[in-house]
Amino acid sequence: MNIDNTQSQMRKGVLEFCILSVIKQGEAYPSDIIEKMKEAKLDTLEGTLYPLLTRLKNAELLTYRWVESSSGPPRKYFSMTEKGENFYKELETTWNELANAVHQLTSNKE
Repeated sequence: MNIDNTQSQMRKGVLEFCILSVIKQGEAYPSDIIEKMKEAKLDTLEGTLYPLLTRLKNAELLTYRWVESSSGPPRKYFSMTEKGENFYKELETTWNELANAVHQLTSNKE
């Protein structure tokens, strides 16, 4: 059994929730999302982030606006829609239930 593969699968399972958590804090540019993920030790590649952002936008969970940049092309800033806020609340409840269950199973209470 390969531990790297198992760790990768565990990270993928929470990636969407983590990215939405970053965007929930305020409008976010993709490179800012990548930086916050890196600071949290959840390195995320652009090739992973952009398709996920597109999928979330197509599901009407995110919206974006273009902002002109003095140092290059316009930038796309993402924010959560009302539907996204509701979805996030459901994910947060699910995460808390899962985290509590895992903690209960993995802590020694003997």
